[in-house]
Amino acid sequence: MPTDANPLIQCNYRPIPGWSLIVFGLALPVIGYAVVRLLPNREMLTILGGFFLIGLLAVIVAVAPLGKAAFPALGLRPANWKYLVFGAFGTLFLSVAVSQVGIEPQGMKQVIEVVREPHEMVLSLLLLSVLAPIVEELVFRGLLYGWIAGRWGGTAGLVVSSLAFAAAHYEPAHVVLVLPLGFLFGWLRRRTDSLLPSLFSHIVNNGFALLAAVYLPGI
Repeated sequence: MPTDANPLIQCNYRPIPGWSLIVFGLALPVIGYAVVRLLPNREMLTILGGFFLIGLLAVIVAVAPLGKAAFPALGLRPANWKYLVFGAFGTLFLSVAVSQVGIEPQGMKQVIEVVREPHEMVLSLLLLSVLAPIVEELVFRGLLYGWIAGRWGGTAGLVVSSLAFAAAHYEPAHVVLVLPLGFLFGWLRRRTDSLLPSLFSHIVNNGFALLAAVYLPGI
């Protein structure tokens, strides 16, 4: 057990084994090929939905051999509701703060254009405000954090998973915008040893960002 492990960790905690990350990496292209072949069209929402579905299925395949131990290893355990509230308000504050920088990634512009279509609003919210946070949290603060923290401690898990989360957004402007949020989500994960506060905060952030882009474009 790492020396800086959070005292809230339950006795049935098990870190993510290295082979789970290997399986995840191998499953991604295999599942991705199958899903892409089945996509009905190449519209943006369809592509995004397929992308996150691939990630979700790959995570499931990667941790399935762990059985019930996969849940605590991924951080799927109860957390104090105060951290959910703190995370929600914290992410709203950071979202508004980083929006004042004046940076708007090209990818976000394209997504916002789709979201503003009335007939795409509900599906967009479901994909980008629910499915996307679930997959990203499972990958970065579930799999990756669980592996790093289980070997080098929660601080290392926080830093590495936050940097990887930001880097995964690849567009430099987007990386700059999400990095502070990544560290907030990582802190919540480490402080509570639960994925739920960061997941809830992530959903709040994405939902707020999309709705604000549509109804409060000047914020």
